[in-house]
Amino acid sequence: MNTEPSADQARGTWLLLRGLTRESGHWGDFAERWAAQLPPGSRVLTPDLAGNGTRWQERSPACVSGLLESLRNDLRAQGFEPPYRVIAMSLGAMVTVEWAHRHPHELQDAVLINTSLKPHSPMWHRLRPRWWPVIARLLLSQASAEQWERTILSMTTRHPQPGPEATLPHWLSLRQAHPVKPINGLRQLWAAARYQAPSSPPPVPVLLLNGAEDRLVHPSCSTVLAERWGAPIFRHPTAGHDLPLDAGPWVRQQVLSWLAQRSEPGQARPPV
Repeated sequence: MNTEPSADQARGTWLLLRGLTRESGHWGDFAERWAAQLPPGSRVLTPDLAGNGTRWQERSPACVSGLLESLRNDLRAQGFEPPYRVIAMSLGAMVTVEWAHRHPHELQDAVLINTSLKPHSPMWHRLRPRWWPVIARLLLSQASAEQWERTILSMTTRHPQPGPEATLPHWLSLRQAHPVKPINGLRQLWAAARYQAPSSPPPVPVLLLNGAEDRLVHPSCSTVLAERWGAPIFRHPTAGHDLPLDAGPWVRQQVLSWLAQRSEPGQARPPV
């Protein structure tokens, strides 16, 4: 069975979208390594959602549809045109689901990582209750940048590469360069919490990737989507919520294998 896609199967404009208060810099070297595995003529873009990263001074829309339309406008303003291929995490994946339903002709396919959607999963699975008081305490105590980033690292990773002590300074430098405003963080949290996804599957090919040791979002959230959408899902046995940081090579290989297999009707691959 072929596990490497042809040039035509992998070529395109790939968007990498991060989640709540995260930015393009949080991809680390993932984007560069993904670009190196794609055929000539491909592009890899890491746009920021409004309020994050290079757009940190903008106001974050308080709804997923608003985040989507702001992103589409920003891409067009930079001269980038669809169709796009998307690898998206968490809130970025919610934006991608909305995109697929509103403008399906603009997306070629989508890889959704550790996302969760209402009405498919309950609130206590979409954000595990153990973190509710932790997040509230950080918000109410006006925690330092290091306290915030250490907590996020603990919530989202299990074995980050190149290691937590190397990751933390990088994250702190990103926060210093692009300090997400607290009100924007709250608006993004509100957008994610109240987003109601369509009950029907996205009308574009979708791959679901999941970390079995995700401590932030229950892994069943991805399983439910796979069952209801009839979409393939692959789960890393030890990775957490930030799957690209914990297991970047694995993520890239799953996407390449999925692209290759889509040209082989009836072929299925066992979970890795």
